[in-house]
Amino acid sequence: MRTLLLLAAALAAGPGLAQPASAPFTVVETGQGFRTLDEAVEAVHNDTATIRIAPGTYRDCTVQQAGNIVYQAAVPGKVIFDGGTCEGKAAFVLRGTSAVVDGIVFRNMRVPDGNGAGIRLEIGTLAVKNAMFLDSQEGILAGDQPQSISIDRSTFSGLGRCDQGLSCAHSVYIGNIDSVKITRSRFERGTGGHYVKLRAKRIEVTDSSFDDSAGEGTNYMIDLPAGSTGLIARNTFVQGSDKENWTGFIVVAAEDRQNSSAGLTVRDNIASLAPGAKRSPSWVADYSGDRLEIAGNQLSEGIKPFEAR
Repeated sequence: MRTLLLLAAALAAGPGLAQPASAPFTVVETGQGFRTLDEAVEAVHNDTATIRIAPGTYRDCTVQQAGNIVYQAAVPGKVIFDGGTCEGKAAFVLRGTSAVVDGIVFRNMRVPDGNGAGIRLEIGTLAVKNAMFLDSQEGILAGDQPQSISIDRSTFSGLGRCDQGLSCAHSVYIGNIDSVKITRSRFERGTGGHYVKLRAKRIEVTDSSFDDSAGEGTNYMIDLPAGSTGLIARNTFVQGSDKENWTGFIVVAAEDRQNSSAGLTVRDNIASLAPGAKRSPSWVADYSGDRLEIAGNQLSEGIKPFEAR
């Protein structure tokens, strides 16, 4: 009877929930297990599928060339990709139609050009949720070809660099795409560059926290170097004392005015200076000359509400 009960329990778990340790990457739709993540991605090819990943620490990396893939941790926070990169870029190099990354930890990503990332998005759409990006040169990096990116309930810690004589890397750096949405996420302990650098035409950063109190050689909290419109609301910001560039929390169109910033709304945020931070940065520093909507923000003493540059 005990044997029958154990067998029934195993069958009830269904395909993809009880793969042996030698096959930790399971294509849920087929129940087939694979030894490496790249083998599972190759099996999906141009289809739509979920790859469920068993708890563990992996040196794997993958290049997704096609299809729609959900990369799902069987236990959120217990699937860790540690240091393995493909093409000298990232753990996940994505150029399929779409990708969803759910519950996965990326750490210790470093490559010779200084842009080692957990995720490098080159084409398609990306949704990241319940993920962590730790102690790497970059968290998420995307160029100008993707369509849209969303990030929710994720943590970015110990990221960024501005050394090696190379262009800086950032916690999140997104190129000139249609839209980026960041919600309910945490940015902390930066090690160089900006926390969020977005060239997207439209952005939304809401209900998130930016804690720079333990940052080292960091720059802006949010940099919109080509201008953007959209919404920055209900976030909490703390600027630390160890800054390479301390002059602004949110900086608009510092490099060019490729996108209109008219109507960019910055409201209902809280910003302060960490103990020991004695400078007087601007809350919003604007190079665009467009009409911005700035209201309802709570700023601590020493922060200038606005500066036109």
